[in-house]
Amino acid sequence: MAPSYSLPKFYRVKRSLGKSESFDIIAAICAEWTRLDLNQVITDITKLSSASMVEPSISAGAPTAPRIAIGVGSRGIYALPLMVRHLVDLVKAAGASPFIVPAMGSHGGATAEGQKEVLASLGITEVTMGCAIEATMETVSVGNTAGGLPAYVDAIAAKADGIMLLNRVKMHTSFHGPLESGLHKMLSIGLGKEKAATLLHARGPEGLRDDMPEVARFLLTRLPFLAGFGIVENAYHRPVALHALSATEMEKGERELLTLAKSLAPALPLEDLDVLVVEKMGKDISGTGMDTNVIGRLKIPGKSEPASPRIKTIVVLDLTEATHGNALGMGLADFTTQAMADKVDFNLTGKNVLASGFLERGRLPLVMKDSSEALDAAIVHAFRDRDGQKAEMKIEQKNEKKNNARILRIASTLDLETFFVSENLIEEMRHLPGYLEESGPMDWEELDGERA
Repeated sequence: MAPSYSLPKFYRVKRSLGKSESFDIIAAICAEWTRLDLNQVITDITKLSSASMVEPSISAGAPTAPRIAIGVGSRGIYALPLMVRHLVDLVKAAGASPFIVPAMGSHGGATAEGQKEVLASLGITEVTMGCAIEATMETVSVGNTAGGLPAYVDAIAAKADGIMLLNRVKMHTSFHGPLESGLHKMLSIGLGKEKAATLLHARGPEGLRDDMPEVARFLLTRLPFLAGFGIVENAYHRPVALHALSATEMEKGERELLTLAKSLAPALPLEDLDVLVVEKMGKDISGTGMDTNVIGRLKIPGKSEPASPRIKTIVVLDLTEATHGNALGMGLADFTTQAMADKVDFNLTGKNVLASGFLERGRLPLVMKDSSEALDAAIVHAFRDRDGQKAEMKIEQKNEKKNNARILRIASTLDLETFFVSENLIEEMRHLPGYLEESGPMDWEELDGERA
């Protein structure tokens, strides 16, 4: 049934998100490797290992090279395979034997094979990396923090002679503090697997904010930690900084990286919207599928929603392929399509939602036949008379409001350079800082073929 109001035309808008200077990520890794003198660190590990061994017989061959675990997560970081492969090669050149361990908590359906599949979807395989990928969901306890929190770590990584991590540093989607999403989180939750993820989410956002760093600090004193490579990306999803942090540098270094990341974080071009349409969500985009810092929704019981942006209704149209059906975060939206609902792996999603403890984020939005019906439902819902004081308003007046709905459509919360707006917003866009160009008008049905 066609709506009683007129759907607007849409314009495609492109804006500048600031300077996007070239950054040589490999040169940065090499420079930081040299600064920490990691070749010598690995050499010392080799000597120590050899000295502790009983002198081998000739038939026994040379002592085994020290094993270095490289923790890799589930996020779609720019040039991730290139960076991981370079670390693998540097470890080999230093005379050690590298292997990769998934450091992603309960992601991948909380199974070892599922986590290897997540890595493969990001281009991380044994063939592309030139080393083994050793995955397990088994953990070992390395003791309790001063506050009594148990600290768990991947059972395979715990036996390594050295541990390295590689992760992006950014704002968290459930809390804010001096340490959010990055190396400390990967160490305490990522390497701690489902067990640590469940434990550290148990007290909600405050628990994450306070307990996660406490456990990470403790692990740094108990594990053979060599370095954490922290990356900061700009609004274009391109690296602007990479620092390798030793155990003693970790806290100060990651705090500084987070400050930089916050200063570069992208935002929607508008703060007041009737309808936000997100084309794709997924774990490769954000831990919550859609970045809560971008859409202004938390959906955490007892927690106030952010003051900005102010969005009446959110529609999500599809899942990314790389999320493998994990739709954690779909509950942040009000409406979705049948096409997306058909892709949801409820078992995998459920495990991730339970580990996080934020059940509202895992609820299925109202499912509509397609994007047109989802948009119509969102507009109707956005202008519903909730207070009962406008019951006398004429149908024509209500439809006039719907005709002028403020609608924004984005590719994802990670891609905010190019987007679509309803025609009533185009004049605002022309005064938007960084405005570059526009094209249109277009009908809603045309937008699927014009993805930004």
